[in-house]
Amino acid sequence: MTMRAIEPSTGREVPDQGVSEHGVAGHEVPGPGVPGLGVPGLGVPGLGVPEFEVSGHQGTGQEGTGHGQRAAVAAAVAVPPPGCVLSADGSYGARLAREGDSLFPERWTLDGPEPYAVPLRAGRSEEPGAEVQPMGDGRVLVRRPVDGRHAFSLLYPTGPGTGEVLLGAVVCPDGGTRLRLLPPAPCGRRAYAVAVGPRSTALWLVAGGAFGPERVAEIPGRCSGGVWLDRAGRMLSLDRETGGRTKAVVVDLERGGEVSPLLEITEESDDRVLLADPDSGLLLIRSDAPSPGRGRLGWGVLGSTLPVRFPASLRLPDCAVTPFAVQPGQALTPEGCAVALRVDGPLGSWVGVWRPAQRRMHHLPAPEGWLAGTGLWTADGVLRLPCATPAMPCGVAVLNPPGPNPPGPERQSERGRGEDRREGPPEGREASSEKPELPSPEGESMTPAAPAALRPVPLREAPLGGL
Repeated sequence: MTMRAIEPSTGREVPDQGVSEHGVAGHEVPGPGVPGLGVPGLGVPGLGVPEFEVSGHQGTGQEGTGHGQRAAVAAAVAVPPPGCVLSADGSYGARLAREGDSLFPERWTLDGPEPYAVPLRAGRSEEPGAEVQPMGDGRVLVRRPVDGRHAFSLLYPTGPGTGEVLLGAVVCPDGGTRLRLLPPAPCGRRAYAVAVGPRSTALWLVAGGAFGPERVAEIPGRCSGGVWLDRAGRMLSLDRETGGRTKAVVVDLERGGEVSPLLEITEESDDRVLLADPDSGLLLIRSDAPSPGRGRLGWGVLGSTLPVRFPASLRLPDCAVTPFAVQPGQALTPEGCAVALRVDGPLGSWVGVWRPAQRRMHHLPAPEGWLAGTGLWTADGVLRLPCATPAMPCGVAVLNPPGPNPPGPERQSERGRGEDRREGPPEGREASSEKPELPSPEGESMTPAAPAALRPVPLREAPLGGL
């Protein structure tokens, strides 16, 4: 399915410059539509705790050569990985914690009355290249790279100790192949990884299968990213590089890894999917279509035939802006979804909150100890950010950003931009303090404008100049 998206003509809180927010015309790519969603049924027979080999020269796709300018753009927007990984439903978190010179997995329980952390020391110190991921049942998946092998285990607390279930290993003998975990699957029962070789990418089911790691699909081209498009864990978006261009594709796990186009704005652009909300269909993307050679954040709606939008409010000079959470439960109202963004600038990191219908970004100071790039929205618009400080090793900062219809300036000054409170064990809880709001980016007005009626902008009418 080829995706192009809508942009409603809403009232503006921020005066825009010319037509810098208007959509870029894309064209549809022939390909099968996304079929009805379901639960994938995958199975490859095997025995014991096996090792599987990944060749570095699989498939027939062309090796992406890229361009120096595009590589520089990608490096400019690169940010450190999130400090914690959350399960799809937000019940658990997992991270690699440090104790002296040792690294060990740590599981956070976040769905109870108070968050708490459990160390999962398996009698060893994890290597810096290890990855962890929480499963829906509270176990933690760990990937351990050793001499071309990637061993997978499930860790769980057993009283004072740690239990471990060995799942097997994937062998990557070619030094040019890189294996990494994909974001947690929505079902919470399975975990996937991609092994990216010079010319193709192998998709692996590494936890939740019947007999250890199972190779699910072989995808021509080098794939990056990884976004789940549905609640069943069937439709997976990957950013595939072939012939020097990167386009988002969708992999159907119920059809044996069938690959079809998902996003192509122009033939010459690099188009990536960064985040998706299955409830509303809202997609956050990055593309250089409006500014060749410079990636810009935009938004669209899955399945729409209207243009993707690239709001000026998502452009911050000298800052990397990365979306990490979308408010769920907003069915059929993608323009009203709240999006949380990690903003990394010369002076540090902070939190941005943005809604497509408002056309402005609210800037909130990052809570102390925030595991940057990690967070979860509740359906009623509360943003929960995991934090760790020496005084409170496991806590959650709760932010209440302005809603879809923020109050006037005089009331806003009284209540503040975001209410920050902490959840944690009673003995470690700290009183929150009011932090000054970060200055608004240049050119943004602090006075909200009256909202206008929503009106979809058809592709043929979208102003394209001034981009």
